[in-house]
Amino acid sequence: MALPVKDQLRYWSIAAAVFALILWALGDVLLPFVIGGAIAYFLDPVADRLERLGLSRMAATAVITVVGVLGFVLAILMVVPALITQLLDLVDVLPDLFKQLRSFIEKQFPSLLDRESSTHAMLVSFGETLKSKTGDVMQTVLTSLGSAINIVVLLVIVPVVAVYLLLDWDRMTARIGELLPRDHAPIIRRLAGEIDAVLASFVRGMGTVCLILGTYYAVALMLAGLQFGLIVGFIAGLVTFIPYLGALIGGSLAIGLALFQFWGDWAHIGLIAGIFAVGQVTEGNFLTPKLVGSSVGLHPVWLLLALSVFGALFGFVGMLIAVPVAAALGVLARFATSLYLDSRLYTGLEGLDQETE
Repeated sequence: MALPVKDQLRYWSIAAAVFALILWALGDVLLPFVIGGAIAYFLDPVADRLERLGLSRMAATAVITVVGVLGFVLAILMVVPALITQLLDLVDVLPDLFKQLRSFIEKQFPSLLDRESSTHAMLVSFGETLKSKTGDVMQTVLTSLGSAINIVVLLVIVPVVAVYLLLDWDRMTARIGELLPRDHAPIIRRLAGEIDAVLASFVRGMGTVCLILGTYYAVALMLAGLQFGLIVGFIAGLVTFIPYLGALIGGSLAIGLALFQFWGDWAHIGLIAGIFAVGQVTEGNFLTPKLVGSSVGLHPVWLLLALSVFGALFGFVGMLIAVPVAAALGVLARFATSLYLDSRLYTGLEGLDQETE
C-alpha cells in the first residue's frame, strides 16, 4: 500500500531541509565538488558523442582530459598573465582617470564645480580616498580570494572530481533512476528531462555565447588600440548570461576608457561603441537564438533573484547552484500550474458540469 500523500510530502520536505542544512553548514568545503560536477555535466554530451564515434567511455574521458589540460596550460601561459597585468594596471590608473575627469568637468562646466562648493569638496575627498584605498582594496580582494578558493584545491581536486564524475556519469544517472519511488518515477523522469533540457539550453548555450562574445570583445578592443581591452572583454563576456548586462557594463567601461584615451578622436570613440553594438546585434539575432533557443524559460529577473538569494544563504557555492535550482523551480512551477489548470480548484462548477456531461 502506497504512503499517503501527506506522509510523502512530510518525508520529502524533511529530506530537502536536511540537504539545505548540510549545504549551509559545509559551505566552501563543497566548492570543488560543485565545480567538478558542473564541469562533468557540461562535458557529458561531448563524451557521449565520442562514444557514438566508437570510443569507450574511458577513452572518451581520457581524450577530453588531455584536451582540457592542454587548453588550461595554454590559458595559463598566454591569457591569464596578460589579464592579471591589465587588471592591476587598471586599478593603478583609476586615480589618474578620476583626476582627468575632474579636470574635464572643471574646464567644461566650471559653474558646477566652484572650488568653494560642497560638490568640489566632495570630489576632492573622493579622489584622495580612492587613491589611498585602491591598493588596500586590491590586496584585500586578492587575500580573500586566496583564502576562499584554495589554489591547490582548484588545480588538483576539481579536475580529479570532474574526471571521475564524467567517467561514471551514465552509471550514476541510471542508479538514481533505479532508486526513484516507483509510483512517481515516470513523472519524476519527465520533470528531470525537462530540467535537463532547460539547463542544457541555458548553461551550455550561454556558456558558449559568453566565451564567443568575451573573445570577440577582447580581441576587437585590443585591435582598436584600447588600453585594458582584454580585461574589459573578459568582464563583458563574463556577465553576458544576463541579457544586455554584459554589453551595458562592458560598453560603459570601454567607452568611458575610450573617452579619456581618445578624447577628441570621435571616430575612434565611435569605433569602440560600434564594437559593442555589433556584439549586441550578433548576440540577440544569431548567437542566443542558435545556441540557447527561445524556450529556456529563465527570465533575467528570476536569475538575479536566484543569484541574490542563494548567494546570501550559501555564499559562493550558493551562487554556483543558483542557476540549476532556478531552472528546476521554473519547471516545477510550470508543472504545478498545469495541475492547477486541470484541477477542480480552477475549473469550479463549470468543470464539474463538463465532467457530468
